[in-house]
Parts: sequence; C-alpha cells; structure tokens
Amino acid sequence: MDVPLPHLDRPFDYLVPEALDADARPGVRVKVRFAGQLVDGWLLERAESSEHPKLAYLEKVVSPVPVLSPEVARLARAVADRYAGSLADVLRLAVPPRHARAEKAVTTDTPPTDEPAPGGTEPDGSPADGTAPADGTAPGGVPSEAADAGARPGGRAEVDPRGWRDYPAGPALLRALTDGRPARAVWSALPGEDWADRYADAVAATVAGGRGAVVVVADARDLDRLDAALTAVLGAGRHVRLAAADGPARRYRAFLTARTGGVDVVIGTRAAMFAPVRRLGLVAIWDDGDDLHAEPRAPYPHARDVLLTRAQLGDIAAVVGGYARTAEAQLLVETGWAREVVADRAVVRARTPAMAPTGDDPQLARDPGAASARLPSLAWTTARDALRADLPVLVQVPRRGYVPSVACADCRAPARCPHCAGPLALPSAQGTPACRWCGRVAAAYACPECGGRRLRASVTGARRTAEELGRAFPGVPVRTSGREEVLATVPGGAGLVIATPGAEPVAEGGYGAVLLLDSWALLTRADLRAGEEALRRWMAAAALARPGTAGGRVVVVADGALAPVQALLRWDSAWFAARELAERRELGFPPAVRMASVTGAAEAVADLLAGARLPGDAEVLGPVPADEGRERMLVRVPRSRAAAMAEALHAAAGQRSARKAADPVRLQVDPLTLF
Repeated sequence: MDVPLPHLDRPFDYLVPEALDADARPGVRVKVRFAGQLVDGWLLERAESSEHPKLAYLEKVVSPVPVLSPEVARLARAVADRYAGSLADVLRLAVPPRHARAEKAVTTDTPPTDEPAPGGTEPDGSPADGTAPADGTAPGGVPSEAADAGARPGGRAEVDPRGWRDYPAGPALLRALTDGRPARAVWSALPGEDWADRYADAVAATVAGGRGAVVVVADARDLDRLDAALTAVLGAGRHVRLAAADGPARRYRAFLTARTGGVDVVIGTRAAMFAPVRRLGLVAIWDDGDDLHAEPRAPYPHARDVLLTRAQLGDIAAVVGGYARTAEAQLLVETGWAREVVADRAVVRARTPAMAPTGDDPQLARDPGAASARLPSLAWTTARDALRADLPVLVQVPRRGYVPSVACADCRAPARCPHCAGPLALPSAQGTPACRWCGRVAAAYACPECGGRRLRASVTGARRTAEELGRAFPGVPVRTSGREEVLATVPGGAGLVIATPGAEPVAEGGYGAVLLLDSWALLTRADLRAGEEALRRWMAAAALARPGTAGGRVVVVADGALAPVQALLRWDSAWFAARELAERRELGFPPAVRMASVTGAAEAVADLLAGARLPGDAEVLGPVPADEGRERMLVRVPRSRAAAMAEALHAAAGQRSARKAADPVRLQVDPLTLF
C-alpha cells in the first residue's frame, strides 16, 4: 500500500471480486480499504489462497495497464532494503504519476510481457562485494566486431568499435555487450572524448545482441547530448528519454512506451534508473560523482548504486564512466567486480592539453604574487596568447553571482545580516548588500567588530569575473554560463567564456585555454569529498581544451604539490581514487565501510537508536549538530554487515511509527554529506 509508514512495509492480502478479475493483474494500480480509508496500492501477485481467514475486497483497479514489472518490483524491494526504506517510497520514485491522457495515447494492443531476467543472483545489497569474474566477462566465443542485430526482426546493425580503440579493453567490452555477457566496466574517459558517442556505441552493441539498455546522466544538457548521439547511431524512434523536467505527460508517455516494449533503450536523469526495459542487457551511468545523481527524497538512493544493484540482480552488464573516478568506482575495480577501461599512458599524453599550476616553485620565482593573486601572470598570458590565436578561452569560477560574500574592509570580519546572521552579498557593482538567506537589504551596514562601513569582496562570483576580464581584454566577446542561463555550445573563434562548474559549454574545435580559478573555494570545503569533487570539476573543464599538440593549455590556480592538482596534471584520476579509497579505508569512511545518518530531534534520535538491534560490531558516533536545531548520529558498520544495519534501523523506525511517535527521524544510508 502507498502509505509512508515503516511498520506497514509488507504485502497485504485482498480478495479480487469477479468484476475485477480480468483487470486485476500483477503490476496494476489499485485502491483498497484500509483502516476505514480508501488508499492507493500496487497489486504484486495473484494467489489461489491466503493464510488469513477473513479478507476485504479490492475496491478498484485504477488502470488495467500493469505499469510495475516484476523485475522493477524486485529491484525496488532490494533498494528499499539497502537504504533502510519502505517499498512504497521506492515505488513512488520508480513509477511516475499516472497521466490518463498520455496513457490513452500509448498503444497497448499488445500488453506488456514480463520475461525473467537471464540468470541472476541474489545480491546482499552491496554490488561491490559481488563475486563476478575480475575480467567482467563470461566464458564463450569472441564475436566479430560487426554483429547482426537481433533486437528487431529483419534488422541489421554495424557496431563500429573505432571510438573505443584508444582503450585496450574497449573493443572487448563491445564484443561482450553484443554477446550478452555481463561485462562490468569502470571507464576513465580521455580528454576531448565525446563520451556520448562512446555510450551510443555501447548501447548499439547491446541492441545488436538483442537486448535493451538504460543510461543515466546527471542533467538535461548531458541528456540532450546523449539523445542526439543515440539518434545518430540507432535512428529516430529507437529510444525514449525519461526526465522529470520533461513534464508529467511526456514522461509518463515515455515510461509506458518502454513498459509496453515499444523501445529497447531508455536514457534519462536519475528518473530513468528504474526504467522498465524488457530483456535488459546494459545499465550505464555517466559522471557518477555528480551530486545530482543522489535522490533527495526518501529513501535517498543514489543512481549509481541502484543501477549496480540492478546489474547484480539481473546478471547484466554495467558501465560506470567519467573523466574522473570516484572512490566508489575504484572500490568496484579493487574488489574485482568491475574491470577498468583506460587508455595507455602514451595515448593519454597525446590527448592531454599542456597543464600548469601557478603555485609551484618555478612560477613563484617568476611571479612572487602568484601565491595570492586571483589571476596570476601565467593565467593572464595563457588567456592572452589563446585569444591572439583566435581561440576561445574558458574560465571556470566556483561561485555564481557577482560578489557572493563580502567582509569589512577595515578588519576583514565577514559581513553578516543583522537579522538572521546570514552572509551578505553584492548583486552588482552599484548594488546594495543584501542577505543571501533572508533577502533583507543591509543598506546601513556597520561592522559589529570595528564599526567600519566599507566592504570588500571576500569571494568573487562569475558575473564579477566576467566584468573584470571584459575590461582586461577589451573588444573580446564575453559570455557567461551558469544558473541563470546554461550554454550548450559556443563558437570556435576568440572569446571569453565564464562558467560555473557543470555549466561549461562545448567550444567548436576545443578551447585554446582553460583557466581554473579560486581553487581554494573547492579544496577547503569541510567535506569528505572535497578533493574528489574539485578534481572532478577540473577534469570536466580541462577535457574541453584542445590537445597540447594543437595549442591547448590548462592553468590551475593552485599549488602543484596538492594531490588533486597532481592527478589533474597527469590526467590520472585512478591514482587519486585509489589514494582516496586507501585513506578512507584507514579512517573508516565510506565506501570502505557503510554508514547511516540518523537525524532529528535529540529525543527522537535517541529513541530510535535505543530500539534498534544493531549488529554487535556497529559503532555509534555523535551526536553532532544538524540544521534547524536538530542533531545527527552516525552508525558505522563493515560492508559485510550493511544489510543487518539497514534492517535494524528500518525495524526501529517501524516500531516508532506503530506507536505514533510524534517527532520524525530521517534515515540515510551512505549520505553524500556526513558532517
């Protein structure tokens, strides 16, 4: 039943009246009476008998379309168990809300047929602990590089592996996908790589073998790019896209098209991680470190982990790709669950732009002010040379806005709102400081420390950077790409592009120079993933530059001795991911262990943990302050005890809901932010 109460997280038996017998099929939406109320539910299974002597009848079949497939229902149960959540919460994420008009528009003459997944093993909720072969393949013959298509009667498809030949294991990956073998790969993309085309090749190989694919990306811009690549390779009408931003009607129509077997391939944002594809052969995710892959609604699953669980349950192929590698992806490689797909170092050197930091000793000797300057001379001359060569220049700035943070010009104390203590910001050069939290204007601000009334910028945003660089390079077009307007592409001629991380547009022919400013804003965040996230954002921007042999240069305003900077300079995110994983294993942080966050009022958190029968080797850490006056406790267990921890926390939450405890408690397993 679709009720958000943990103690009701189990199936209930109902009688099916004769009038509803034909429509009451597994997977349909229904309405039932429960506790005197009419509630929504899902019909999971039909049975001849029940152990309960007295049963109520189904009230209504909302729609005869079985939108919930057995494979997705099984996946949803596994995800709920892994994240200490309820099946009803996961099903709300897995199946979009019904749209009657869209339902009528989709042809349902051939009802959905649910084929069992090939093979498959029961996971423990932790794909990284699986026992798949280390090479990611199964025994069998080696197919030719061009295979006959089995997905459509009479169809043929040529799978071109040329784009994957820069990676020694790439052609073998495509052959395994065509053969239907459960290849598992962690792919580190080269600079300048058209990742969407490579994913389209992998999908085409899977379809040629008669199977379907699900590919998840972080945002709409990446989705548009993958959409175009798949259309070019497969042809129009061979795939659908699932994204919440597409609107309820379009999303539900695409969902039903996949559910009824109209297409073999589904792509989308995290809304597509549960997409119902028959004969699924491949799940893939691009840039798994992007925080947009983390679902903000209970039970807060991560798209990467959902797809890996799906691959484990169905014994199918999986690809985790990106320019940078996360510690979670590195764990898949180190445990043998997946094989890394990387280029040889000679190819990496040939494809990488020339890179230089501004904070190493040689640069400091030439420019003593480089350690503190926001735009050191090396960065300025690099931009100037690229513009003179009629090439575009990309400038990545971590903060959006004009001046997102100001301080007293006399004593340097941060300027805060007199009403709510939020940070003050300047919206423009002549603007009045205003609070970023409550929005109040602080026109008569006076520093509480020294009484000073003059303000200075402590953090410079993208719009202020564009203004400054526009004055430094007069006559050069200046474009900004960020929250207000995200550009997809820019022309290849001379021009300045100021972008926030994740909003960098693709330049025709590649950028002549990429400047990575304000590195301290990324590296000094109080976050377990600060270094990993900084490297991910830098590599995504640097990948848009031309190769060094074609004049491409990247300048990072940071000390070259720092580990994330070293990984960028060598284009070796695998080294940094292995280093990160080793440190987290030593300190006892995810993904080396499993951690759960328990957040709520102090009394409610203590009540839940007191009732939880945690494993004997569980560590309870905290409390630490959380937002809105709440507190947070952390529970840490070895990965082998993750299922037991999740079960104990879910059971304890069920006990509290059964006795109608007033204060809610939020449970999150392996949250992105621990502190």
